[in-house]
Amino acid sequence: MSTIQELKYKFNRSNAFEKIIVINVIIFILARLIIIFGRTADPLPYFKLPADFFDFILKPWTFITYGFVHYGFFHLLFNLLVLYYISRMLLNLFRPKMALNIYFLGIISGALAFLFAHNVLPKEFLTNSNPLIGASAGVRALIIFLGVYLANTEVRLIMFNVKLKYIAIVLVVMDVLGLFTWNQGGNIAHLGGALLGYLYATRLQQGKDIGAGFERIMDTVVSWFQPESKLKTVHRKKGKGVYAGKTKKEFDAFNNQKRIDMILDKISKSGYESLTSEEKEFLFKVGKD
Repeated sequence: MSTIQELKYKFNRSNAFEKIIVINVIIFILARLIIIFGRTADPLPYFKLPADFFDFILKPWTFITYGFVHYGFFHLLFNLLVLYYISRMLLNLFRPKMALNIYFLGIISGALAFLFAHNVLPKEFLTNSNPLIGASAGVRALIIFLGVYLANTEVRLIMFNVKLKYIAIVLVVMDVLGLFTWNQGGNIAHLGGALLGYLYATRLQQGKDIGAGFERIMDTVVSWFQPESKLKTVHRKKGKGVYAGKTKKEFDAFNNQKRIDMILDKISKSGYESLTSEEKEFLFKVGKD
């Protein structure tokens, strides 16, 4: 197997967030090469989210693409390291598509907050109007989601165990203080992502997945690029395979979600280590699906 084939195989075997990390790294390397050989300090202007609303209208795709652009190495390194560790926890506890919903809706919410601040708030409030780049809003959304939904769950941070809710609180306070620094736009986007993570978690605790509509839209978009199956669709007779008014697949999904909710509640109260080996195995299996 050639090196390219091996890399392609590993990429295809990676989970969704690992693929996002790889794409971010590739775009960063591309940007550095353009800076070096193109002799420009702004290598990817059509990927960045402009502060002016009318400039954004001409480049509407940037409300997503800005989240894949990093010019600074440490900016990239911090975002991707946090994304890697947070995504591993999320994928062990929640559906991969739901975790992606939180991430991308966080990026979108960060973009909306950024555009609102620059185009609606008084000009005196902002000291600069640089375009927005970076995945920080999406990463913030994931951290705040966990900090609310699994507030009392402890994670190892350097040498100490810290509850997720305290990590979330510290980050929000830092972003609020950051509104008075040179990176106002970035911190506004962080707070937009944090708000999305908070709303997603609180509504999910009430049994409402606010990302369901976004997930359907993304499934539709993805289906446009998938080849049509030549297999014939076999329709089952009405009434067969129906459980309490649901199909077997829907019924199994409902039962799995109820079991996940019970396990998450146990984690929130007593920590991950309180789970039985069977419960851990179940979460791992669900996270792989």
